[in-house]
Order: sequence, then structure tokens, then C-alpha cells
Amino acid sequence: MARSKTSTHSARRAARPALNGAACGCNPGAGSVAGQTRDGVGPGAHAVGVDAAIKAANLKHLKRIEGQVRGIAQMIEEDRYCTDIIQQAAAVQESLRSVAKNLLRNHLTHCAAAAMSEDGPKRDDMIEELLELVGRVAR
Repeated sequence: MARSKTSTHSARRAARPALNGAACGCNPGAGSVAGQTRDGVGPGAHAVGVDAAIKAANLKHLKRIEGQVRGIAQMIEEDRYCTDIIQQAAAVQESLRSVAKNLLRNHLTHCAAAAMSEDGPKRDDMIEELLELVGRVAR
């Protein structure tokens, strides 16, 4: 019986290692001790090769977003008109998309570029990671 596209994709994901940065080209060959994260790899790790301009832009955007969210909360407390609140929420979402795009740019420049220059499973894992990531960002 033919496998569905979803089950085929799920099987491919299950067959490869978790992509919590494992395919990241920033820190190839870094070791790991049980219960500890490696530099640049896995949850809680630190990025390697962060572009200073992108980091500054992201922090600027996030400070602005923080103020916008506080403003939305105040608008709700004041029982402001729903459409006005929704418009502000949409502005916050667009600002968050901008941050995500900047982070994606940094990931492509530093992590993905190194992984994509290799052949084999590391490259395949990065391709799958990027497809999943773009799908999330594009929503």
C-alpha cells in the first residue's frame, strides 16, 4: 500500500537525528557530556557566528515589540475598540516576523552554509531543518 506524503515525511524525520542544532555547521565536531549542551548545538546552547548588525537589529525590534505589547494590554484594560487592538496585534506580529527573518538570515549565513557545503547526512539534515523552519516562518 502506498504511503501518504505525511507518513513518508514522518518516517524521514524519525530516521534522522533530532535537529536541535545537530545539523548546525557553526560548531562541527563539538563533543557533549550527558546532561550538558555543547556550544552552538542543542537547546540552551549559544550561537556561534552571530552577526553583530543582525543582533542589534533584533534587540531593537524586540524592545519596540515589548512596548507595543504593553500598549495592547493597556488598550484592553481601557476597553478600547476591538479593531484598534487587532490592528496593534497585527503590527506586533509583523515585527516578530521581521525578527524571525533576521534570525533565519543569520542561520543561513553561518550555520546552514557550512552544513550545505558538505555531502551526506549533515547536508540532508540541514535541508530538512531548513524546509521545516521556512514552513514555520512562512505561516
